[in-house]
Amino acid sequence: MTVADAIENTTPTTVKAYLKPIDAEGLAAFAAKGRANPTSRGTNKVRTEMKGMYRSLSYVGDHQPVVVDEPLHLFGENTAPAPGEIVLSGLGGCLAVGITAVATWKQVKLSKLEIFMEGDIGNPAAWGAGGALKEAKDMGFQAIRVKVLVEGDASREVLDEIVQHANFYSPVANSMRNPIAFEIALG
Repeated sequence: MTVADAIENTTPTTVKAYLKPIDAEGLAAFAAKGRANPTSRGTNKVRTEMKGMYRSLSYVGDHQPVVVDEPLHLFGENTAPAPGEIVLSGLGGCLAVGITAVATWKQVKLSKLEIFMEGDIGNPAAWGAGGALKEAKDMGFQAIRVKVLVEGDASREVLDEIVQHANFYSPVANSMRNPIAFEIALG
């Protein structure tokens, strides 16, 4: 048999690389803890320090600070994402975590996960500095659109179920969908 014959008679194989998995046993233990105490809560803490113009640094734990700025047309220096873009990145991160967790729970291996978000937001009130008079409900995001590109070792229907389930249980998505208690005071 020649090399050409061997190549012609070989069934091609496709190698699929999966995303690095999370700890399925740890996830199951975390879920059991939640079932045992469904009213449990954690607290996220962030300290934000204004550096000048609209550039600020937000410190979260021992991580590098998250830099926030405004674009040039809003009088910033455009050195970092705008606050609304950071909000969308938090939403995307939360949905990605949830999709990964639900896929792990359902024993589905993911090979690709990308989340694309758009949010319609305006600032005619100029942050309350003399712009249009607006009601609170008319400010902030007025619409958010999310598209999820996900691939794995499951059918499109199962992948869609995973995405919808993760969306329903997403803490950040639900914080955006539902009214929450909010207070602000001088420190």
